[in-house]
Amino acid sequence: MKYRTHIILCLTILVIAVSAASARAQEPARPLRKDSSFLPPVFQLNRTIPTEIVDFTVDNLGNIYLLNKDNQLKKLNANGDSLAVFNDVRRYGKIATIDATNPLKVLVYYREFTTIIELDRYLNIINTIDLRNPNLNILQAKAVGLAYDNNIWVYDEQDAKLKRVGDDGSLVDQTTDFRQLFDSTPEPAVIRDQGGLVYLYDPTRGVYVFDHYGMLKTHMVLPGWTDFDVISKSMLGRDEKSFYKYQLGTLDMQEQPIPAAYLGAIRICITPNSIYVLKKTGLEIYSLK
Repeated sequence: MKYRTHIILCLTILVIAVSAASARAQEPARPLRKDSSFLPPVFQLNRTIPTEIVDFTVDNLGNIYLLNKDNQLKKLNANGDSLAVFNDVRRYGKIATIDATNPLKVLVYYREFTTIIELDRYLNIINTIDLRNPNLNILQAKAVGLAYDNNIWVYDEQDAKLKRVGDDGSLVDQTTDFRQLFDSTPEPAVIRDQGGLVYLYDPTRGVYVFDHYGMLKTHMVLPGWTDFDVISKSMLGRDEKSFYKYQLGTLDMQEQPIPAAYLGAIRICITPNSIYVLKKTGLEIYSLK
């Protein structure tokens, strides 16, 4: 009887230990390596584009898309030469976001009218999707993003669902109602489709990661980031003082102080070979030496 009690006690301790380890593995990532300098210290100022820009993005070919205060979208090549201009600025109001994941299909989203315009490489309109159409009836959507299959991810705030929308304005697929999945409904401001996963970033609640079938993979409590992006399986973001990098599937958060030259930036975009820093005076481009 004594040995049986001893065995049961050992098994109980083992179960508790395994459960504790499992709980720790599911905890949100926290900074474990401060000042780890995950960005190489070899970026130097290449050039500055001195113009009044309110937003920008960069595609995978190094082309830069500049949005000015007059709602004009301009495309430059990696050398800063002008390639195209999109001037249809009055039809749908203010441009909310620009997604140049696919340089041949640039998404321009007008949040006020819940309308997406698709542009070709010359910034000519090739398609318009009114998300309010009867097939979709999406009346409020803060975030949109290009999907892996060239359809478009849209987060429907009223239905609390992530939806995949076709070029013809049809509903291709959708997730379960998020109100059934979470105690607090996400309000994503950014959608990124990268490496077989879809990332929804909510500045208050953190990152929600789904597969392409709409199944939740993980929720990382990483609030307060701006300029959220994903490169491979690394999530990048920043606050006023530091850059952050988190590798999905690990507990290793890297933190690095923002260099003095970048302080005061309105927006910062990090790519493998360049760092783009938007300030009131223009866009500064830092490249590897």
